[in-house]
Amino acid sequence: MRCSINIPNFGDFADPRNVATVAAAAETAGWDGLFVWDHVLHRKHQGRPFGDPWILLAAAALATSRIRLGTLLTPVPRYRPHQLARQVATLDQLSGGRMVFAAGLGGPIEDEYRSFGDTTEPRLLAERLDEGLELLRRFWSGDSVDHHGQHYEVRDVTLLPATVQRPRPPIWIGGFWPRRPPMRRAARWDGAVPLFETARHGHVPDAAEVRDLVGYVRKHRVAGAEHPFEFVLGGATPLDAAKAKDVIGPLHDAGATWWDERQVQTGPDLDRLPAVLRRIEAGPPLV
Repeated sequence: MRCSINIPNFGDFADPRNVATVAAAAETAGWDGLFVWDHVLHRKHQGRPFGDPWILLAAAALATSRIRLGTLLTPVPRYRPHQLARQVATLDQLSGGRMVFAAGLGGPIEDEYRSFGDTTEPRLLAERLDEGLELLRRFWSGDSVDHHGQHYEVRDVTLLPATVQRPRPPIWIGGFWPRRPPMRRAARWDGAVPLFETARHGHVPDAAEVRDLVGYVRKHRVAGAEHPFEFVLGGATPLDAAKAKDVIGPLHDAGATWWDERQVQTGPDLDRLPAVLRRIEAGPPLV
């Protein structure tokens, strides 16, 4: 099981220099990845500074040489696919092929979409997500793209450079379990990054629910996939490695392949550098 650190893109982490500090500390302490949120607006945290996640990740890439980097997660329907493809490909080049791309509808929907005059209809956003993911896959190939879809049109466009990772960076899909459609979408790609109705951000999910989710996704997997499939679970664990192992051991046994260390979203330390550094320096849980 690999372990990552998860931070928001606001508060102390709106500053790329702080994110570089976190990334370097995580690599030194033996963690395997750093993932940042991708929010333009989150009214619950309004009044705090927000940073652009791609610039934050650029700082992290320059401060590290080993750990995986990415967003958890990017609301693809909020972007133009060609713009997003260029940003991710540039970061994959900068990091030497260490990018992971995690995608979903994002949220809060009212904040991220309606505040800027966009639709909040889940069906339309899901259509844009699926069509956008397919365009990203094609753009990252470095081949010429022609596309006439329901939401996007592309006329003879080649975006270079292609991503370092071939045929593309891994694509992980987020969503709330037990909602089935996001996990069926995840089964078509390379990983599932679920939250749970019973365990929100920072809270450890129940192993029985994880086992059900893993079984459901595996049932819907397509043979001949391009990448190994990852099940990415997250929450807050104790600083003591043995106690942390007791928390995530049952999740590993249920099928989790990544542990994403997070502060509790409603807690005071969510976006505070000292608390995150303390957890990083204690080291990842050992399974």
